[in-house]
Amino acid sequence: MDRPLADRIRPQTIDEVVGQKHLLGPNALLRRFIEKGTDANMVFYGPSGTGKTTIANIIAKRTHRTLYKLNATTASLQDIKDIIGDVGTMMAPGGVLLYLDEIQYFNKKQQQSLLEFMENGSITLIASTTENPYFYVYAALLSRSTVFEFKPVTADEVRPAVERALRLVGEESQLPLRWEEGVPDYIAHACGGDVRKAMNAVELLYEAAQVEDGALILTVSDAQQVAQRSAMRYDKGGDAMYDMASALMKSLRGSDPDAALHYLARFLEAGDLITPCRRLLCSASEDVGMAYPQAISIVKACVDTAMQLGLPEAQLPLAQAAVLLATAPKSNSVVSAIGAAWADVKAGRTGSVPRELQNVHVDTTGQERDQNYLYPHDYPGHWVRQQYLPDELAGTTYYRYGDNKTEQAARVYWEKIKGKGQ
Repeated sequence: MDRPLADRIRPQTIDEVVGQKHLLGPNALLRRFIEKGTDANMVFYGPSGTGKTTIANIIAKRTHRTLYKLNATTASLQDIKDIIGDVGTMMAPGGVLLYLDEIQYFNKKQQQSLLEFMENGSITLIASTTENPYFYVYAALLSRSTVFEFKPVTADEVRPAVERALRLVGEESQLPLRWEEGVPDYIAHACGGDVRKAMNAVELLYEAAQVEDGALILTVSDAQQVAQRSAMRYDKGGDAMYDMASALMKSLRGSDPDAALHYLARFLEAGDLITPCRRLLCSASEDVGMAYPQAISIVKACVDTAMQLGLPEAQLPLAQAAVLLATAPKSNSVVSAIGAAWADVKAGRTGSVPRELQNVHVDTTGQERDQNYLYPHDYPGHWVRQQYLPDELAGTTYYRYGDNKTEQAARVYWEKIKGKGQ
């Protein structure tokens, strides 16, 4: 069986690697490591199809160590023991270079089993993961490694690889191969920064190509079907999801309705309603807050409507909520106020509830005790001067009026009332 196109076209040198200029460009740290034949332990972190395995293969070629490959999704502790058993033997006289893919699937004990051999240099580890290594890789192992983050590859960077793949399958084809002008561009954009996915799309497109006038024809229409829904990275509960949630929230806070709609659309395309709904509800209080207090009610209504409608109709009320929040006046006075108050509580700055505010208690004789509570509605303006904070915090200010129209109107109102209060 022929090897997959993605494997046949895999780069053999640093300069052939697509993207990752921040790691492999002139004078970049990882490039210098590779060119000097480093034996440093490394963790490659980033999305699928961005060159992690390719770089590991290139490093292996520049060392004198025996290369072993394991995938943590299927490997066991015995596999590690077998590799360790080869250290110092004829199988691996110069030591072992272990490429461990998807290390996040190894448990703590499995990861710990590598530490002694990493420490004495008999095993050089190159681990790869699509998850944040600071959450999933054992701390002691991580402290002995250098982490390199791989980024999604841009469409402009992917296009030359797509064209190279098309030329390769054309050279291998028994019939002449032609493609419509927009095919390389479409695949490059549709792969979502995953070069392997782009190569697979080219291979599938070639295998499904129709014959016209004695030649194989690749069309944009077929490319759209082969690569459909692949332009977006989404891993529910993973980094990509949280990155998009963060981008949506920050776009709302930054008053950019276009960006907010873009990230919302990416959630909708993934079929995830829960995450954007949570972000929209949070933003209504966190970023708009008292500048437009009605926003929370409107957004809640939009979210409820969306959950009742389901997709695709849910897009409408959620888009309405996103545009409302992005274009609404902003205030973080609520966030600052509750943050300051909670910080005091966490620090133990609490104190007893003032007697005037306590629930009505009875003493040992069964008689109610006098509290001297002043009922605000009995006074002009429905306000009377009275201490509400515990004695230890008397005079503390947590809430400060924002500089928006709504909060400034409230400030003027209460300054007028309290200035005349008793």
